[in-house]
Amino acid sequence: MNNRQQRQAKYFLLFPLYFLLSTSTAKALPGDNTETVAAWINAHPTLRPDVIDGLRVYKSNTAAQQFTFKASVLPPGELTLVKDKVTIRHERIAFYDQINGVTPNRLQESLRVIYGPAIYQDYQRARLVYDYPTPETIDLARRQDRPLLEAQEGKLLLGDRYAYWMEVTNTESGKAFYGHLTIFQKEYLDKLETQLRDR
Repeated sequence: MNNRQQRQAKYFLLFPLYFLLSTSTAKALPGDNTETVAAWINAHPTLRPDVIDGLRVYKSNTAAQQFTFKASVLPPGELTLVKDKVTIRHERIAFYDQINGVTPNRLQESLRVIYGPAIYQDYQRARLVYDYPTPETIDLARRQDRPLLEAQEGKLLLGDRYAYWMEVTNTESGKAFYGHLTIFQKEYLDKLETQLRDR
């Protein structure tokens, strides 16, 4: 293992602890322009290393442990083209971790550290809009003898400032190795809810 790989491994293993020690607050959010968000990512103590293209951060200890942060001008969910290509519409925190697994608590803690207490409190106070899978979708999948989208569990929440989408994908053993938490502009909530209900 070379020096760079050793630094990456050390960082990834300490990632949850680093979150607890960080006191950063959000300076760029969905609705801001790409230049502002890219500058914020580059200056953020948790996100700064290994920035790719200014709006995407990728960190990996091994193929079994990965962290990604991405800001996008596109709305969350299925691909939708937009005319305005300078306004960030959503930002996503994602983990893939076959060693420790991914839990909703880990995703929520990531939100708190990256965005600070104001956004975290907005998330905590947010109203549940949609929770899946529903008993109906589980029953339908059984009747049609098909897998239930790899046991994806998620929820959509509506806060005062933003909307939030959290999703984890469980394995057959019931342990989740992948999960994401997305913060996005509220105007795209109905569109995303429709897409999730229809998939």
